[in-house]
Amino acid sequence: MENQIEEIKRKIDIVEFIGSFITLKKAGRNFKAVCPFHQEKSPSFVVSPDRGIWHCFGACGEGGDAIKFLMKWENITFIEALKELAKKTGVKLTLNKISFEDKIWQKKERYLGMNQLASEFFHYILNKTNFGKKAGQYLKNRLLNQSIIDKFELGYSPSSWDSLKLFLKKKKYEEEEMLENGLLVKSERGSYYDRFRGRLMFPLKDSRSNVLGFSGRILEGSEKEAKYINTPETPIYHKRECLFGINLALEEIKKQKNVFIVEGELDMITPYQHGYSNFVAVKGTALTNEQLKLLKRYTDKITLMMDADAAGLESIKRGIDEAEKFDFEIRVVVIDFAKDPDEALKKYPDKFKKLIAKPIPIYDFLIETAQKNYPEESAFAKKKIGEEIIPMIEKISNPIVRTFYMKKLASILEVSENTIENLIFQLKRKKKQLSLNKIKYNKPVEDSRELTIDKYVLSVLFQSEDPNNIYRNVFEILKPEYFLHPSYEKISRLFFEEIEKNKKVNINQFGQNLSDELQPVFDEIFLFASTDHNLSNESLDRLIHEIKKYYFKREIKKILREEESLENKKQLVEISQNLKEVEKKLISL
Repeated sequence: MENQIEEIKRKIDIVEFIGSFITLKKAGRNFKAVCPFHQEKSPSFVVSPDRGIWHCFGACGEGGDAIKFLMKWENITFIEALKELAKKTGVKLTLNKISFEDKIWQKKERYLGMNQLASEFFHYILNKTNFGKKAGQYLKNRLLNQSIIDKFELGYSPSSWDSLKLFLKKKKYEEEEMLENGLLVKSERGSYYDRFRGRLMFPLKDSRSNVLGFSGRILEGSEKEAKYINTPETPIYHKRECLFGINLALEEIKKQKNVFIVEGELDMITPYQHGYSNFVAVKGTALTNEQLKLLKRYTDKITLMMDADAAGLESIKRGIDEAEKFDFEIRVVVIDFAKDPDEALKKYPDKFKKLIAKPIPIYDFLIETAQKNYPEESAFAKKKIGEEIIPMIEKISNPIVRTFYMKKLASILEVSENTIENLIFQLKRKKKQLSLNKIKYNKPVEDSRELTIDKYVLSVLFQSEDPNNIYRNVFEILKPEYFLHPSYEKISRLFFEEIEKNKKVNINQFGQNLSDELQPVFDEIFLFASTDHNLSNESLDRLIHEIKKYYFKREIKKILREEESLENKKQLVEISQNLKEVEKKLISL
């Protein structure tokens, strides 16, 4: 198995692989990017093509290889990532040993299997039994054909307390498992019953068509019941990550280089039936960071298709906040001739086709909406327009786009661009002050200059084009014990021993031979010189001597502590002599 993992890593070009998810820029021998796993403005994410590794030197501090990147990006287990990369590289996997060890993966696979069976159960009830006739008639009234019903595996949960429970029990699933997977509810008396009863069922799938959970629409029963109920948060279903229809839409999204985002399952299904295949649906909430991260894999453009009411407008505004972080090109389609995409396509298919062919850039749409809300040619109306639009422009991350809309707004408000710029500056300052008034987040303690220099010098050495001669020259000056961090000392000592034994050292092989606890430390050191910091402007010789100086200062402090704790005069004399010798060495530097 170990050989198969190494073969997968060898066959993957890590720059090409990670570059298919995020934008990488050349930085010497390595590549850099803004870290995709936490919010930041300056790029701290570094990828080494030579060693097949990546590391974030920002707040999250994550790092690893291609497998770890895919695990983080898609929030999947080691084995799931391994299986996907094996398929990509054509490596045949033997999972016997790992599948026994990876209990998280085993549970996930079991729960996915349970949901697939539940989906087939609901689909069968809808299509093959009298219990599903009412739901079937409802779908016919919504003009959905059988091939679409089958494509989306729509189903029906009968008005029974335990039909699904009994079915899954026959398939060797326990009630506690069904409860944890969101299919059952536990009563106060401790009994279990089906969560979904008397509802039209929509399976919620991921991009690989795994059934993660369900959404159920009420068809009968009390009006007090919720129109829709969804699977709660489970080990495999997380609402923030789910986009309805993504499994069927992703190929067309890649082809069209655009995705239409609607609210609700039927607003995605109806366009799909009419040949519009790059639609996905969110569930009554603004777009989340996780959903956008998934879409960023396939496109840089998103088109929001929302209702033309106040709620739709607010949903659009909320979507901007997260989408701007990913530098999406955001456009909007507003349906003003029907209540939603489902109705628009059924009643006015030609209008719908023309409408989606000409989406409006998001900020043009917001400006136009504000102008409609305040049509008067008065100073107060223009003030209101400014108050609505300036907070939107302030969020634009791309400087070209931001400047364009600053000029446009200045023209509409009949003021100078400097006025708009000053208002944006005031807003930024106000937001900053508000954030300072809140409870401060405890950021990770930054490395001291002493530790940073250690890391930087070692990184420059390990990344050097002609390493072996430089190693020997530097290690004539530096000793392993000069490095402050115990791990740095261990790595440099092992490396010093390696260059003593061999004329030429393979840096990649050296890193692979380190112990499990030292490998991630070595990876971080190796990539550190490629990050942005002031040390790159300082000479290497000076930094090497500074390491020695720090070491001797530490030695002096250590000797002084020993002196304070001793009473034996003979030992005190020896310590004093040692102190003088160290002080001489320090002065000589």
